[in-house]
Amino acid sequence: MTSEYHDRPTPEQIRRAPKVLLHDHLDGGLRPATVAELARETGYDALPESDPRKLGDWFREAADSGSLERYLETFAHTCGVMQTRDALFRVAAECAEDLAADGVVYAEVRYAPEQHLTRGLTLEQVVEAVNEGFREGERRAGENGHRIRVGALLTAMRHAARALEIAELANGFRDRGVVGFDIAGAEAGYPPTRHLDAFEYLKRENNHFTIHAGEAFGLPSIWQALQWCGADRLGHGVRIIDDIQVADDGSVTLGRLASYVRDKRIPLELCPTSNLQTGAARSYAEHPIGLLRRLQFRATVNTDNRLMSGTSMSDEFAHLVSTFHYTLDDMQWFTVNAMKSAFIPFDERLAMINDVIKPGYAELKSEWLFRRMASASPVTRGSGAEGK
Repeated sequence: MTSEYHDRPTPEQIRRAPKVLLHDHLDGGLRPATVAELARETGYDALPESDPRKLGDWFREAADSGSLERYLETFAHTCGVMQTRDALFRVAAECAEDLAADGVVYAEVRYAPEQHLTRGLTLEQVVEAVNEGFREGERRAGENGHRIRVGALLTAMRHAARALEIAELANGFRDRGVVGFDIAGAEAGYPPTRHLDAFEYLKRENNHFTIHAGEAFGLPSIWQALQWCGADRLGHGVRIIDDIQVADDGSVTLGRLASYVRDKRIPLELCPTSNLQTGAARSYAEHPIGLLRRLQFRATVNTDNRLMSGTSMSDEFAHLVSTFHYTLDDMQWFTVNAMKSAFIPFDERLAMINDVIKPGYAELKSEWLFRRMASASPVTRGSGAEGK
């Protein structure tokens, strides 16, 4: 895609640009201060730090440590403080507020209801609390001049045995704030085919689902998610790069699985910063998103876990702008890809693209155009030509 907008967007333009987020974990996006306060309120006494600043640093350092045990420990702490209705409501409301302040206009935020039952809540009560929190967060964001719509994805843990139960829960709450289903957790040893009954059920109910695949385990995980389970989207999917060969002369050859993913326009929920932490990529420059964008895959940009990665949608785009020299046109391309791939009705997706996303980017581009025109046509003052 050749861009007519040649300048890199500024950090402020990146923040203001309409953005769409498809892969964000509720328990991976808490404010450090909220974690600390909820721990005090609920009696959770296992936090490694009580000071919010130090706690935020600890989460990011643990996620960057290269130790799977420390990385998983971070979620034990966030889930540990998300065991009451009030805590879930608060976390969900703040999630919507934070995303909206960062320019996100549509988000699908996922969480596993089965991980929030230790204080006696039922699965249904967990979902109700989170949904009510999202609606409150949308309302508060609107009062502050930011519009956002948030849908929930209910996640089943792939190492557990409750996938069908969670799928039925997601189907029961469809059209009531829940837009789809997901499975997450360690890929190795826990293939998505272990939960075929859940996926078959969702297909019979004409419901949507995404599957975490192709982050750690590679091509077999992607193949099973698509060809056995029938996933609508791939959570991460970054390892599709293993089926793409780049020759020394720059020519590219796609394997049959990569060709299928591109030809079928299967959305890839790419999370650059998270992929660096988990070792799926060594640097932003080496991240497959650059090649996948050039090859016109249905690539999208996502945060995964904003707390653990110390990131936001604006941060993710800023890294890509700096690394690949992306412009507002590129940002719009990723954003439209994401909106096309959302789990809401087609007419609503189309309205978001035509009435929110495209006008938002057009306004930002017009600012560049007027600045360029002003710099090219300076007003000459004091030339002594007055009255001639």
